[in-house]
Amino acid sequence: MEAKTKRSSFSGKLGFVLAAAGSAVGLGNIWRFPYLAAKYGGGTFLIVYFILTITFGFALMVTEIAIGRKTGLSVIGAYKKLDKRFAPLGWLAAAVPVIILPYYCVIGGWVAKYAYMFVTNQMSAAATEGYFSSYISGTWEPLGWFLLYMALTAAIVLLGVKNGIEKASKILMPLLVIMTVGVSIYVICQPGALDGVLYYITPSLEGLNANVFLAALGQLFYSLSLAMGIMITYGSYMKKDTDIEKSVKQIEVFDIGIAVLAGLMIVPSVFAYSDGDLSKLQAGPSLMFITLPQVFNDMWGGQIVGVVFFLLVLFAALTSSVSLMETVVSVIADKTKLGRKTICIIVLAVGLLAGIPSSLGYGVWSGFTILGFQILDFFDFITNSVMMPIVALITCLLVGWFIGTDAVAEEVKLSSKFKREKMYSVITKYIAPIFIVAILISSTLDTLGIAKI
Repeated sequence: MEAKTKRSSFSGKLGFVLAAAGSAVGLGNIWRFPYLAAKYGGGTFLIVYFILTITFGFALMVTEIAIGRKTGLSVIGAYKKLDKRFAPLGWLAAAVPVIILPYYCVIGGWVAKYAYMFVTNQMSAAATEGYFSSYISGTWEPLGWFLLYMALTAAIVLLGVKNGIEKASKILMPLLVIMTVGVSIYVICQPGALDGVLYYITPSLEGLNANVFLAALGQLFYSLSLAMGIMITYGSYMKKDTDIEKSVKQIEVFDIGIAVLAGLMIVPSVFAYSDGDLSKLQAGPSLMFITLPQVFNDMWGGQIVGVVFFLLVLFAALTSSVSLMETVVSVIADKTKLGRKTICIIVLAVGLLAGIPSSLGYGVWSGFTILGFQILDFFDFITNSVMMPIVALITCLLVGWFIGTDAVAEEVKLSSKFKREKMYSVITKYIAPIFIVAILISSTLDTLGIAKI
């Protein structure tokens, strides 16, 4: 039964844009984007990612935000209100943040731990060979940092949309931008870093192939918080006079800007302090928790750079975990008469229990695997490589072929002209479904080791 209480809302456009940008800018921007850019041709990847963001990404984000504002409901109620036949899609979309939140907070706990290590002048210990593996294979310390990180996330969500999420975003996002710019400038000025900068930004036609497009599409999906109910939830908090099209453009600027700057922090620094060994730019935790601490340890002023970097990563992770938890809280609030405080306590308790296997999966439960994956890696695979592309695909089919793109366009036009309406319609109906199927197939086969993208 839908709750009858008045729905919360952002105070205005700035609050919405910063909160949505905070959700989009997370761990994927900081370590996954630089790795992919280095792997897939540097500047070539940057150009492809930019083009796909302002076309494919634009269409999907406009769709989700408009659906949220149009229905004024969280993801389950929103899809049902649009077309009852698609009600199961709402449940599938709602399941994505439910699964992601616990393991994301486990990783957030790792980030908090490393931020603490650098702040307390323990950089040398953190840079020691084998330190990270030893840490995550432990039991109580990783669980303690996981608990602390998730409790901090819950505290922000508990304060509500305006007083919690919006205020936190207005503080954290500007700090994140300032720190990213500052560290990037410092790294670029390091001896030998210029070669890394040139490698990172110089496009090459030789590197342009289908693999680059698929990698950029996968990163786009991962980075913009699409197909997990977040943008629908935030859209439901959006005021009717807020310009959706302009807001999406600004969110994209944040996403692209932070991702590109993250690359300028990471690629040149690894290039300069690893003798150009790009194999050091590995995907996953190894880059952030093994390679970079070693780089900072060798860098003049690395202690300060490391402190700023890990605080930056912590802020980016926090804004994303807040959006994940808020999406879950919103779903429960729409389906029950429980208050926000009660719901937050329930989500926190369940999230902590659900996150324990992911935390222990590298330690005492490391012998237990699912389809050959460690527990955390399996949850990451099933959400990012399977569930999210399926949600996005069916959403495009719903809007493009069942309710019609005019339903979204009408909502966008309530606050402004829809300048890219024709492009939006073509992408949603014809192009996006093809792209999403390609992502679904390639990412699944690649993750399972059947094929490489």
